[in-house]
Amino acid sequence: MLIILGGGVVAAVSLTKSKGFGAGFLMVTIGWGFAVFAGVTVSYKSGGQLNPAVTIAQAILGKITVGEMFLFWLAQLIGAIIGAVIVWLAYKQHFDEEPDPAAKLGVFSTGPAIRNYAWNLVTEIIGTFVLVFVVLAFTNGKTPSELGAIPVAFLVIAIGVSLGGPTGYAINPARDLGPRIAHAFLPIKGKGTSDWSYAWVPVVGPLVGGALAALLSGPLLPLA
Repeated sequence: MLIILGGGVVAAVSLTKSKGFGAGFLMVTIGWGFAVFAGVTVSYKSGGQLNPAVTIAQAILGKITVGEMFLFWLAQLIGAIIGAVIVWLAYKQHFDEEPDPAAKLGVFSTGPAIRNYAWNLVTEIIGTFVLVFVVLAFTNGKTPSELGAIPVAFLVIAIGVSLGGPTGYAINPARDLGPRIAHAFLPIKGKGTSDWSYAWVPVVGPLVGGALAALLSGPLLPLA
């Protein structure tokens, strides 16, 4: 659900034949915020496990086991791939008509405005640190679904409009890697490359940011 609505808003804004074409970055950030709202709501049973960066933080804090963490990571990746395929199906004709390979890839995965791997990595670490640290403060150590989806949705919008400019704010390894894998295997007309040289940044950066947030939450947040 997260990727259907999140990738869907990017497709609506980016693909030239779409009725939402040109609505702008603010529309993308709002769409992703509500995508998180929907994703957290429907994933209540798992504790709102949508993001490997949040999951690694919970493992560090002892809320879940390492084995559970890897199981959640696998489920998150599979879910992201399926969501990306559904977005492609919904916009199949628009992908066929879109002449720009970069616009097509942008529906599936993030990319930097200025390509500098070190600084792109720093941006993703900072953005994800803010996400996980504030979620931990919101939840007082509980899971996102125990908090409720609306505060997390507004937080994602805030991160997007403030820190999303440099890299497109992946802040979620599964959100970027899963759809990038889908982009690689789907028969998308004129799709170009999947930009694997950059793919490690939105995976490593968020995991580091999430881990740092967990490690610093002890001394800096009054978690129960």
